[in-house]
Amino acid sequence: MVDICGNEDDFATHGLRAYNHVFQDIVRPVRSGALRAQPGPEGKVTVLVGGGSGHYPTFCGFVGPGFADAVVMGGIFASPSIQAVANIGRLAHRGGGIVMGFGNYAGDNLNFGIAAERLRTEGIDTRIVVTTDDVASAPAETPERRRGVAGDIIVFKIMGASADAGYDIDAVEAVSRKANAQTRSFGIAFDGCALPGSPEKIFTIPEGRMALGLGIHGEPGIEERVLAAPDAIAAELYARVMAEKPPEATRLAVLLNGAGATTNEELFVLWNELEVLFERDELTLIAPLLGSYATSLDMYGCSLTITWLDDELEQFWRAPVTSPALCRHKVEGDWVAASRQAVAELPARYEPTLSADGRKAGACVAKAMACLARTMRDEEAMLGRIDAIAGDGDHGQGMARGARAASRAAQAASEAGAGARTVMEAAADAWGDRAGGTSGALWGEALFAFSTILDDDRAFDASGLVQGVIRGGERIRAIGKAEIGDKTMVDALAPFMATLESEHRAGRGLSEIWSRAVGEAHRGAEATKDFAAKRGRAKTHGDHSKGYPDPGALSFALAMQALTPLIEDLA
Repeated sequence: MVDICGNEDDFATHGLRAYNHVFQDIVRPVRSGALRAQPGPEGKVTVLVGGGSGHYPTFCGFVGPGFADAVVMGGIFASPSIQAVANIGRLAHRGGGIVMGFGNYAGDNLNFGIAAERLRTEGIDTRIVVTTDDVASAPAETPERRRGVAGDIIVFKIMGASADAGYDIDAVEAVSRKANAQTRSFGIAFDGCALPGSPEKIFTIPEGRMALGLGIHGEPGIEERVLAAPDAIAAELYARVMAEKPPEATRLAVLLNGAGATTNEELFVLWNELEVLFERDELTLIAPLLGSYATSLDMYGCSLTITWLDDELEQFWRAPVTSPALCRHKVEGDWVAASRQAVAELPARYEPTLSADGRKAGACVAKAMACLARTMRDEEAMLGRIDAIAGDGDHGQGMARGARAASRAAQAASEAGAGARTVMEAAADAWGDRAGGTSGALWGEALFAFSTILDDDRAFDASGLVQGVIRGGERIRAIGKAEIGDKTMVDALAPFMATLESEHRAGRGLSEIWSRAVGEAHRGAEATKDFAAKRGRAKTHGDHSKGYPDPGALSFALAMQALTPLIEDLA
């Protein structure tokens, strides 16, 4: 639902007022809309776009050089009035006539249509271009019945650029109609949207389902299916819009659009899957866009829009633009497929050791990392649940990701014939790099500190193992600055280290030492249930973390426990 609302009757008008104030370097306010802050030259064709509110940055964000000259806005999901359209047309007119652009909806057709008639009677040449890109809303045989959705962005951008380039009104209308005829969109929703002030959504989609072909006002879709994986969602979107591809078309403007509640990160995941399909079909992408450009308040969903470009359309799609929704210089060159993009990175080089003992020790480190990776994978969900109580819930993911990367790097170094130090260094850097966050840095630095006591040409021994663990633990405490009782990894680490060191000095065997130290680590982790966090993200949540162990302490204890069979083999 829309939580920041105030009086729902004022929601759209207050939003428009704020928009005009925030972007006053690009737009200037007018009742029910906005004009360019710096009007175009006398005699140019005026591009006037508009429609209902609730779709930001459609339509408000389209005003500026290289885009529209003016916008007229209605209420939430409602067409602007005849009077508003006509008045803003009069204010924006520069002498070259007006081309109006809007989506194919009954209210918009009626109000813009009558306003255009009135302007014509006043001697202002006024044309209308209606977007009809939504393939779900009508069959290909009757494109005039289709709705206008996210295709507005591409069609109106081409319209505005052609007018700024000096096209007369006939040419602006013609190129805009051609852009619309070459544009197709298809959308999928995962959840509905709520009108301002309403506690209920306009429509709902059952958990674990997705609705195909849904409109941007909550119009019914064409079918409902089980929620699919990203590659299947991408394939569905792609197949729907590409079904009407002209045989000769190879160059595309592409928009992957979020419906309002969809994050760009989710769209990036989907883009990776779409990229494979574009490359498979040997299509060239021209200045693709990704983001929430045509929204429906807080709807959760996405859509794919494609415009098949010829030389004229491509020229205006590439043209520079400055608007709140889209701001970029003239786009030069073609997009390179991800599989052919050069990625700058340092090559991994692992110096092999000539020592058989060293190679054996390196293989042992790799085996230990593989063990940690399996353990963190198995415990990922549980650690995440605990972390979510008074943190951000990502500890399980981070630990699993870091351990997995460390295992892969260690395996690669071991297979290259590296000794224990090199293998441990590779694992340390990979863990810190891939895990991210505080735990990633701590574990990476601990493993790197451990590596400094190892020798590539020598085998493991009990003394070296104990020294390595202690050095790694000291590094954690030095950079993390946590103490026992702060509810961090240190609450399990400190008793583990102390037991390991004291038992080793007492001359006990490695297997027995390790077993006792693991027991102390678990007791330390369990004790964190009784106090609130004093460090880390959970410290801001007061007593919320009481009653639950610290996930960092628990993951450390679980990791050390998982290594017990390997320690017994070494002993």
